[in-house]
Amino acid sequence: MYAIIRTGGKQARVSPGDVIQVELLKQTDETVSFTPLLVVDDAGTSISDRKVLAGVSVHAKVLGEAKGPKVDIFKYKNKTGYRRRMGHRQRYTSLEVTGIDLPESPAKPAAKSAAKPAAKSPAKPAAKSPAKPAAKSPAKPAAKSPAKPAAKPAAKAATKAAAAAEEE
Repeated sequence: MYAIIRTGGKQARVSPGDVIQVELLKQTDETVSFTPLLVVDDAGTSISDRKVLAGVSVHAKVLGEAKGPKVDIFKYKNKTGYRRRMGHRQRYTSLEVTGIDLPESPAKPAAKSAAKPAAKSPAKPAAKSPAKPAAKSPAKPAAKSPAKPAAKPAAKAATKAAAAAEEE
């Protein structure tokens, strides 16, 4: 079982027992919980529905803080004497994932199985519907050509009537 969580503007794939480093968390608690974006259980079924995931949580224990590698920044412009040196070290929080709590799932597969037969019953009339568009396709070109000339005189009459109404 694993989950995809979001923290610090990044996403991470976690399983129970994993130790991950995330951007510094400003929490003083020993445990942290996340709402996952995706959960894949032991059977291989994935859960991505937001309503279902609202009841799921990923728990982790804070192990400590650490600093990442130093990043050196050197700015230079030719022939001007412009040189700037800077550095940066990102701070991280180490987390150990203790568990992924799933909601009770027996009701969910029953709802999915009920939805599948409902989806199959409209599929049968869909097989009959392709015959109807074939009958309509010859009528479409004949209807388009007379409609274009008839639309122009009607538009001119409407503009003349509007102009006459403005003059009064």
